[in-house]
Amino acid sequence: MNSTTLQLLAAPLALAIAAPALAAEKTSAPSPWLNSRITQSALKSGHVTANGVSYYYQVHGKGGRRQAEPLLLLHGGLGQIEMFGPNLTALAKGRQVIGVDLQGHGRSSLGDREISLVDMGDDMATVLKSLGYSKVDVMGYSMGGGVAFQLAAQHPEMVRRLVLVSAGFSQDGFYPEMLPMQAAVGAAMAEQMKGTPMYESYMALSPRPQDFPKLLDRMGALMRKPYDWSGDVKKLTMPTLLVFGDSDMFRPEHMVKFYELLGGGLKDAGWQREHMARNRLAILPDVTHYEMGLAPALAATVIPFLDKAEKK
Repeated sequence: MNSTTLQLLAAPLALAIAAPALAAEKTSAPSPWLNSRITQSALKSGHVTANGVSYYYQVHGKGGRRQAEPLLLLHGGLGQIEMFGPNLTALAKGRQVIGVDLQGHGRSSLGDREISLVDMGDDMATVLKSLGYSKVDVMGYSMGGGVAFQLAAQHPEMVRRLVLVSAGFSQDGFYPEMLPMQAAVGAAMAEQMKGTPMYESYMALSPRPQDFPKLLDRMGALMRKPYDWSGDVKKLTMPTLLVFGDSDMFRPEHMVKFYELLGGGLKDAGWQREHMARNRLAILPDVTHYEMGLAPALAATVIPFLDKAEKK
């Protein structure tokens, strides 16, 4: 398998990998996600078991902004907490950030069950309650966005504000050429993945590095399964911000449809903003799906939305 083919397969598999990291595959350079400074800056870390999965978490920041809600931060596929890089640091300057490694990722266990965004959404509620949080803001990127969607839809009382980053509501949102590449993901790719940021990070952090081929199989099974959550969008009763790149893996019309399902983009806002929709849509220029987690504009776009106080 040549380098170009590997990159095409790795991109939809990782779901949220920085393009520069892909370009550096098969080199001796350390993975950009093995950021020890982020790990060392955590005020607290540990594991919480939810439905048979041991989830690793880190807590960053002291909640500096007055009345700022804690933020649950969920990474993309085959990544871990550190993949947000400087954006995590920026978010933690004004609020407490709870980062969680998702099932089978980073330092969390893979367990015996399939990887399901619906199940992980439930698991996040258990993790939050175990850590003593009754209500938080939630931000999820790519696969983490799907988990955030399910947490908010299934446990709306626990989510004050929701940010979905480069995450769609149905499989139809992807460009059609992505689907066969996603369908090809499986254990057979494990050997060719050696030297990539995904592989190196997994080997360094996973409690069971030998499970990498098994993780690829389960990620492939997840991506081959059709989904359409359009009927569940109405369950997102909290203020919601959608963030996409203008060169994302999701089609622009899917981004707009998602916003419309949330009640946005249906009419002019009016001179005095009297018809403003409750929810928001941001499309960041010159940003791809794979660069989004590290994009400098991400934190700057999200923080004003999270800082907004609820009307009483």
